[in-house]
Amino acid sequence: MLFEQLQLIEPILKALGNEGYTTPTPIQEQSIPIVLGRRDLLGCAQTGTGKTAAFAIPILQILHEEKLAGNTHKGIKALILTPTRELAIQIDESFAAYGKYLNLKHLVIFGGVSQQPQTNALRNGVDILIATPGRLLDLVEQRYINLSQVQLFVLDEADRMLDMGFIHDVKKILTKMPQKKQTLFFSATMPTEIAKLSNTILDNPAKVEVTPVSSTAETIQQAMYFVEKENKRHLLIHLLKDKAIESALVFTRTKHGADKVVKDLLKAGVGAEAIHGNKSQNARQRALGNFKSGHTRVLVATDIAARGIDVDNLSHVINYELPNIPETYVHRIGRTGRAGASGIAFSFCDMEEKEFLRDIQKLITTSVPVVTDHPYAMSDVSLTGTYKSLPQRPVQRHYQNNDRRPSFRGGDSRRYSGNNSSSRNH
Repeated sequence: MLFEQLQLIEPILKALGNEGYTTPTPIQEQSIPIVLGRRDLLGCAQTGTGKTAAFAIPILQILHEEKLAGNTHKGIKALILTPTRELAIQIDESFAAYGKYLNLKHLVIFGGVSQQPQTNALRNGVDILIATPGRLLDLVEQRYINLSQVQLFVLDEADRMLDMGFIHDVKKILTKMPQKKQTLFFSATMPTEIAKLSNTILDNPAKVEVTPVSSTAETIQQAMYFVEKENKRHLLIHLLKDKAIESALVFTRTKHGADKVVKDLLKAGVGAEAIHGNKSQNARQRALGNFKSGHTRVLVATDIAARGIDVDNLSHVINYELPNIPETYVHRIGRTGRAGASGIAFSFCDMEEKEFLRDIQKLITTSVPVVTDHPYAMSDVSLTGTYKSLPQRPVQRHYQNNDRRPSFRGGDSRRYSGNNSSSRNH
């Protein structure tokens, strides 16, 4: 199917053509007609499936057609609520790209920066507001924002809202909007509390489920390296000597750990920067910009970034430390191999992380192939004694550039966001 077959208006099709998009991803193909039909939507889709375009495109079309029909009342008509400032920025960029030829005003607001430019923009009128919960509530309480005219509401990354402690804020924001509105609810997972929340705010929703979180993309080649904790930095530097690794997103569990990895890499002559919740907004955007432009080869991140970093042609994801939540592994490695492209994910596992690995493999229902031919491998005794269920076969460590094809499909393949800490100002 092509975007032309989704009954989209010419200005949006033209904008999509400018972005190089012709074929919708599965969630876009299923969701756009539902939203244009003015139904509530419950979408369960992991990151990288193109869900931003799945709601941004039909929202732009609905508001444009209402404006043409003479519905020109002032006030915020669409609210997109998202957990982090990076994701908010990404969504705003998407609205700018897809709505390039439409006369609709959009604005992104988030904490951690001065509110004055945001309040100045609000005074000039806004049709579409993209916001994080803390800053939105702050400006509502200061009476800079009135949500009484909202017709379309999107709750994005609902499970991440729960993880970050924002659910109370979300419920408070819901009371500020009209009860009668079209609501689009997106979540990568459906824990009990999120399912209950969706039941309370959705009215007979259509359901769209694409690529359950328990699955990893078939286009991602995975490999596991068993290594003692104290040798992880040596292994990372060893792997990065391979110039075939053009760009690498490295995940650590802690902010301090991310900074330490960057320090070790810089000492070894590898260009690297860190991105995590203790970094200022400007520092985070600068680090991301350097990584996306290729100026920085390695970006080291905590799980604030697991749901959203979206970089064209990201060749490798490296789990320097395994996550203690198995779903997070899926989200992390999903930063590569996006929208049908191929990618490579390496993971380091020390003795203390064996339970994390067991949970991950139970979730994804497969054993990750093990690399044994590296200079920092654990002894055979440790491997066979601790990981009896894992395949002890070596895999090819690196892959040729022509094994990867560009990530250039669907609505989200050139955007960025990252997850944040649970500070209200975020």
